[in-house]
Amino acid sequence: MALPRIVRSFLQRQSQVKFASSNLCSQRYASLKAAILQEPKEALVVEEIKSRKKLKKGEVRIGVHCSAVNAPDRLLTQGLSEDKVKLPFIPGFEVAGEILERHDKSNNEDEDDDDVLEVGDRVLALSKEDFGGFSEECIVSEKDVWKIPSELTYETAAALGDSYATALIALGRRAQVKAGNVVLITAQTGGLGLAAVDVAANVYKGKVISISDTEDEATLVRDKGAWSAITYNPKTLLKSVQEVSENKGADIVLDTCGGAIFKDAVKCVALEGKVLMAGFASQKLSDVPLSSLLELPSFSLIGVSLSNYRQTGFKIYRRVVQDVIDMCEQGLITPSISKVYQLEEVNEALQFLDDKKCVGKVILKIQD
Repeated sequence: MALPRIVRSFLQRQSQVKFASSNLCSQRYASLKAAILQEPKEALVVEEIKSRKKLKKGEVRIGVHCSAVNAPDRLLTQGLSEDKVKLPFIPGFEVAGEILERHDKSNNEDEDDDDVLEVGDRVLALSKEDFGGFSEECIVSEKDVWKIPSELTYETAAALGDSYATALIALGRRAQVKAGNVVLITAQTGGLGLAAVDVAANVYKGKVISISDTEDEATLVRDKGAWSAITYNPKTLLKSVQEVSENKGADIVLDTCGGAIFKDAVKCVALEGKVLMAGFASQKLSDVPLSSLLELPSFSLIGVSLSNYRQTGFKIYRRVVQDVIDMCEQGLITPSISKVYQLEEVNEALQFLDDKKCVGKVILKIQD
């Protein structure tokens, strides 16, 4: 049966509007700025590149307003990561911005209307497979994109998704923190440790003991709600934790640093406690003899990876990022931003991260 003329006219106008919007995006971003690694271990170069014209099924084009600078970005650009990249390479996997264009809706047919992404939506995205966030435009699978409320700034959104979702899975799902639990967190320089302190103290009401490098870090974690902030000293760490926990030890130990600190932190676990490993910016675990672990009170050892949940527990991955967005909107958690750089200052931002001067997340402001 033929559609009424008024309906046909309406649908035709809508199609023209969407087509015009798509063309406008393509014209606007035919040329865009990006920070590119051209040669291994060299500084990034900010230059004009051509925008990819066509999206693949299930992809969205995001106009990037802010991108977080994370440890994997630094490791990849310095050639220190176990993962290798094909040059030229644009770092940045944690972005916030606005959807400029999307493919057809076929991938969203089974989703609720609230989950359907549209041009103009404010979003955060995680692009750990392809990166590309240090650019005015980033193309991402819609599986890795979440809408954000208008109250959430792009700077906050870019600092939120990866660290807080990892912390929430570790503490809420795997450790099952309860109010009053003693939670020891290696909250040294970087976003994950501070996110874990925030989640443990303010969402689950745990008694958080943080291990920090400097007094500035200790002050920040206290402001986040830590019950106690200890400056790291391998010779006195166990004694300090025992004093604070009334000789019970930590019900939960979350190590986000790796390296030698793990060997000292694990000694602080209480009987039948849980030790979690996540993040590991150092990319290595200190050699700990099995015999020394068996001398400790019986405990569980748990590894946590947000990327692994994306591959093997996709619904959990989607849910946990949405949960941290909701928690931030409700004021339960607040990401800490150490410093904001412009795109042209990308090498200074990476150096700032490398020098371990940051207390919290480092953000690149790509555009207003």
